[in-house]
Amino acid sequence: MAGAALEMTVTNFNVRPCTTLTEFDRCVELERVTWQESIIVPTALFVVAIETGGQVLGAFAGSDGSEMIGFLLALVGANEGQVFLHSHMTAVLPAWQNRGVGRALKLAQRDEALRRGIRLIEWTFDPLELRNAHFNFRRLGAVARRYIPNLYGITDSPLHVGLPTDRLLAEWHLDSPHVVSTVADHPAQYSPARSETRVRINVPGNIGELRANDRAAALVEQCRIRAEFEHWFALGYTAVDLHGEATAASYILAPCASSQH
Repeated sequence: MAGAALEMTVTNFNVRPCTTLTEFDRCVELERVTWQESIIVPTALFVVAIETGGQVLGAFAGSDGSEMIGFLLALVGANEGQVFLHSHMTAVLPAWQNRGVGRALKLAQRDEALRRGIRLIEWTFDPLELRNAHFNFRRLGAVARRYIPNLYGITDSPLHVGLPTDRLLAEWHLDSPHVVSTVADHPAQYSPARSETRVRINVPGNIGELRANDRAAALVEQCRIRAEFEHWFALGYTAVDLHGEATAASYILAPCASSQH
């Protein structure tokens, strides 16, 4: 099983591989807390992930270290001969959010992957969720070159409120200079060549309010942002950074010849 020797201790919790059906069942319970029933992944898929070279990592707390407070699920993928991990789910209990648990899970994921010679991890995320975007770009050093419209279709999940499930595909090139610098807690500022012309895609900070109170307006913003990403990606640009505050932010795109910056 992948990562059998992995253990990462951070303050008052630790990250380690999940290997038992009981632990997988607990991951499913955390899914329900996080996303409710509409997008639950069953225990069997956690078993498949482990047995086929994927990852199931758990964050544990409590006096005996047995209380699961977060988990991560990744599957194996391959593209043009390159093996990578697709990180499908990461969840942290509400009481433990903003306490470094999510980042500890991702760093443990990176360490385990590199030990196996895997240099790329991908995952999808909602480009309108600025908190997740900040985490992906500024805390992990991910980049994005692909926008996927309505990836999961229109769902009945309250998180999606009937809107298309548009996603950016995050690429985490685990041993690139940018990622190495970012995870070492150096500023995650992408430094372009002088000749590069960078562009911005602006995202409003009140998208959650729009989704709840004015779905039509939220859809207009989503369509605008989709069109801008698709335009610049088609021209060879890569989303490399995120600037701004909670009230509004801008994705920074640069005409990168390679994602290994």
